[in-house]
Amino acid sequence: MEIWLNQSSTDDFVLLGIFSHSSTDLVLFSAVMMVFIVALCGNVLLIFLIFMDPQLHTPMYFFLSQLSFMDLMLVCTNVPKMAANFLSGRKSISFVGCGMQIGLFVCLVGSEGLLLGLMAYDRYVAISHPLHYPILMSQRVCLQIVGSSWVFGITDGLIQMVVVMTFPYCGLREVDHFFCEMLSLLKLACIDTSIFENVIFACCVFMLFLPFSIIVASYARILRTVLHMHSAQAVRKALATCSSHLTAVFLFYGAAMFIYLRPKRYRAPSHDKVVSVFYTVLTPMLNPLIYSLRNREVMGALRKGLDHCRIVNQH
Repeated sequence: MEIWLNQSSTDDFVLLGIFSHSSTDLVLFSAVMMVFIVALCGNVLLIFLIFMDPQLHTPMYFFLSQLSFMDLMLVCTNVPKMAANFLSGRKSISFVGCGMQIGLFVCLVGSEGLLLGLMAYDRYVAISHPLHYPILMSQRVCLQIVGSSWVFGITDGLIQMVVVMTFPYCGLREVDHFFCEMLSLLKLACIDTSIFENVIFACCVFMLFLPFSIIVASYARILRTVLHMHSAQAVRKALATCSSHLTAVFLFYGAAMFIYLRPKRYRAPSHDKVVSVFYTVLTPMLNPLIYSLRNREVMGALRKGLDHCRIVNQH
């Protein structure tokens, strides 16, 4: 903590950002802000619908509300600071602010990745063992799944934040990113961080492949169950139930693997910044759309809410 106070009192970091003030970048910035607003509104609405509608008080929607809450925090961790810097022309971020961004970002990405993996187990139980679903996915089990996801992410975020922010930084302290992204920050360290970077790479492999292996194993069993179904309607219902989750998985894991599992020699700051926009802004916007537009229960809850508002306004 003393190191943090000493460094924060003297030096800020400079975020080089992703946009210049050209006309093209102004259009792109406006598009990102629109996506940000849609992500905020979509996730808040989905959380509200799940909380208010008793028919959505099921394990799947409980997990989905937590996923939306994580997405909501994720977009609010980086985008407001990026927008403030772009609009004001100031590019600085305090030492403590940078540490907070790293901790929150790693925590939320880690928690969301594990939760997406464990949600695949929920789909496996629902399709392969429907009669035992209320027992296997009891309230206690659901709380354990969500709690373990949060604990895993928070622990990982705190460890990485503390370690990264205890390194000495020198030079211009210019971070070639639109937020304090850990790998971009480590390039500014005055000491050799290669051992820590290798440890981080190993942690990323574990954090990505542990939940991904749960997803693969769950869907392999789901596929086996579906192939033994004799009703075409049952097959369609099972595939529809899984398609939303699989879409969210590919969006999240595809972008995360591209950034963190590439060999160092293939990394380029411009590529990383574009992909980071994809999974810190675009994916949180797409998740509520994927789960609502392709889901009868959510759309039904939305229609009931709109009908209720209409009746209230008439009176």
